[in-house]
Amino acid sequence: MIQIRTRAWWRATLALSLGSFLVFINLYAPQPLLPELREAYGVSTLAVGLVMSVATLALAASLLVFGPLSDAIGRAAIMRLTLLAAGALSLGLSLAPSFEVLLVLRGLQGFVLGGLPAVAIAWMGDEFEPSAMLPAIGLYIGANSLGGISGRLVGGAVGEVAGSSASFLAVGVITQVGLVVFWKLLPTARGFVPRRFELRGAARDLAGHLRNPLLLAAYLLGGLNFLIFINQYSYLTFRLAQAPFELGPSVLGLVFLTYLGGTLGSSLSGRLARRLTPPACMMLGILILMGGTLVTLAGSLALIVLGLTINAFGFFLAHAMASSWVGRHAGQARGSASALYLVFYYSGASLGAFWLEPFWQVGAWPGVALASWLVLGVTLAIAAWLWRRQRP
Repeated sequence: MIQIRTRAWWRATLALSLGSFLVFINLYAPQPLLPELREAYGVSTLAVGLVMSVATLALAASLLVFGPLSDAIGRAAIMRLTLLAAGALSLGLSLAPSFEVLLVLRGLQGFVLGGLPAVAIAWMGDEFEPSAMLPAIGLYIGANSLGGISGRLVGGAVGEVAGSSASFLAVGVITQVGLVVFWKLLPTARGFVPRRFELRGAARDLAGHLRNPLLLAAYLLGGLNFLIFINQYSYLTFRLAQAPFELGPSVLGLVFLTYLGGTLGSSLSGRLARRLTPPACMMLGILILMGGTLVTLAGSLALIVLGLTINAFGFFLAHAMASSWVGRHAGQARGSASALYLVFYYSGASLGAFWLEPFWQVGAWPGVALASWLVLGVTLAIAAWLWRRQRP
């Protein structure tokens, strides 16, 4: 087993963090381009949001495939091959002739992007000692936020200069180069014990996880938190593209630097977990997210950016804790348990626009804030329930 802060630990953590970075740079590159794409294709706010939603929904569906499959055939090959396909599809997106083709390719890309998130934490569970796992997960999830930032920065900056096709091309090239490094860095798995893949057995594992209240609570918490967090950014791009801000795609991409607050939050999660229980950390993260949403109601761009940074810190703190909670409380079939958490997580992202859109239409950004607090109140109650369960 790999011990904490050894050479093997750093190599494996760096490889998985790089893979995570590549996944999220592909997933989120189109987000700052949504106002421009809405105008270019003459579609509604809800319709153009499908550029993000179809990818995250397909990603969620793929986790039900890759998680159980990895328990049978191993994790490394799945991570490598799906990253290769994701980069190739980014190159294909740069040639998409219509909005409909763009959505189809984004759906395919979302599916293959699920390969690494479905199995990375399960790979850690197989190979790392328990004490080495939590700090590695914190760094891995921090790379999620860095990938999300970079995707939006590249998407916005390149898109404003050369158009959306050039943005997809740039991301595709970055992915293929990064894949070479990932391929060489990832150590050979030694702790993996294959299980014969049986559809009935996989379904039984998934059903068993859903019947475990400690896991189901974490699934709901992660999915509902992400439903709010990621879709807030989409609606803020519409808000900031309008008067009085009237920001262009490249500047909208810079707004996503607020994700660095999430990098800090996930990186500190391991230290906080030594002082507070994981459910208490989840509660703290949700309360911070609720407070950051309040700050975004200000009319000042600086305060909006501050509010987003606070949101990112709180969200990723809660997310890191919920992810590690699943890894520690799944008695068997860790791959499918982690995958099921991410199914809820990305399903929430896909469905968020349908929840927030009516509030946006009626109340603009204050309506989105109200909708956010309603859902976050539910996740705070879930975290409090976990805290009471763990307290004895």
